[in-house]
Amino acid sequence: MNQTRDVLSDLRIAVRAADEKGATAPVALEVTEQFGLADVFLIVTGSVERNVQAISDAIEDALNAAGVRTVRREGRESGRWVLLDFGDLIAHVFHQEERDFYQLERLWQDCPVIEVGPMLEAADETARVDAADAEGGE
Repeated sequence: MNQTRDVLSDLRIAVRAADEKGATAPVALEVTEQFGLADVFLIVTGSVERNVQAISDAIEDALNAAGVRTVRREGRESGRWVLLDFGDLIAHVFHQEERDFYQLERLWQDCPVIEVGPMLEAADETARVDAADAEGGE
């Protein structure tokens, strides 16, 4: 994986931002060997067009706030499949019908999967600690 930026840190930011907007079925694939233009694909699903747009906006806003520049954005207006290119990380935010139709996971099935569950669990633990601190008046 290209280490010019910490792509796993960027992935963690994107996964958490998507989760906060209700994204489902997150899958991250290491595509370095098969796709020379990026290191990681993040694939998530939104429930309706507005949710797809909200998820893509949240990912873009969170990564931009972390200093990651958006190279390209495609499909936001339709809200069916939004592609966000951040260089080493490309996020695909799908409506369920498009995700079922295009089946990117099947197309890139030879690529190693990056576990995103621990990224979400760490965010949940941080939120629990923050809530406990707030209740304690600290």
